[in-house]
Amino acid sequence: MAFDVGPATDCADCPRLAAFRASNRAEYPDWSNAPVASMGESYARLMIVGLAPGLRGANRTGRPFTGDYAGDLLYRTLLEFGFASGIYDRRPDDGLKLVDCAIVNAVRCVPPQNKPTPSEIATCRRYLTPAISALPRLRVMLALGRIAHESALRAINLGPAKYPFAHGARHALAPAGIRLFDSYHCSRYNTNTGVLTEAMFREVFASIRAELDGPGGPGNAER
Repeated sequence: MAFDVGPATDCADCPRLAAFRASNRAEYPDWSNAPVASMGESYARLMIVGLAPGLRGANRTGRPFTGDYAGDLLYRTLLEFGFASGIYDRRPDDGLKLVDCAIVNAVRCVPPQNKPTPSEIATCRRYLTPAISALPRLRVMLALGRIAHESALRAINLGPAKYPFAHGARHALAPAGIRLFDSYHCSRYNTNTGVLTEAMFREVFASIRAELDGPGGPGNAER
C-alpha cells in the first residue's frame, strides 16, 4: 500500500518521460507504464530511496524494484534482515510485505536509458518531499546511488556538499534527526562489474539493523 500521494497515472510534468511512457504503452500494452507508487506503511522507520523504475522491472509490474535483478537482490536482503515478510516472486501480487520499511524512487517514471535529467529529478522531488514527511517515525534513510542521495538531501532542504556520497557512509542529518546511509545502487551492472558485491550490500543493511535495534530500537517497531 502506498503511504503517500504520488503523481497521477497520466502525469505530464516531465514531457520527455511522458512521451517515453506513451511509446512503451504502445509497444507493451500489458505493462503498467505509469508513475510507480511508493511501497510501505506510514509506521516505517526505514525509507529506501531508489533512482527510478526500471523499464522491465517496476515500469512493467507497477511495484518498486519488482521484476528485475535489482529487486531480486534488494528484496532478498530485506527478507534476510527482517525488513520484509513473505515470498518475493517478481510479481506485485506475490504477497510480499515490507516490515518497518518503505520504498520510494527519486523519480517515479522510467527514464530512457535509466538516466533522468537534472530537471526531471528536481521536478519529481515535489513527490519525494511529502513522501518523507508522511513517515512520522522515520529514523533512517538508505540512498541507493548518488542521485537518490542528493535528491533525498535536497528534499529535506539540506545541501549535498556537506554530506558527500560514499558507499557505506552514514550521515547524521541535523536538524532532521535522521541517519542517512549510502549504498551503490543494487543494479545488475554494478554487481556484474564488481562495483557492488552482495556482501557489501549486506554490510550496509547490517549497519542499518544495528542502528534501529539500538537505543529506542526493536521494541518500537510496529510489526
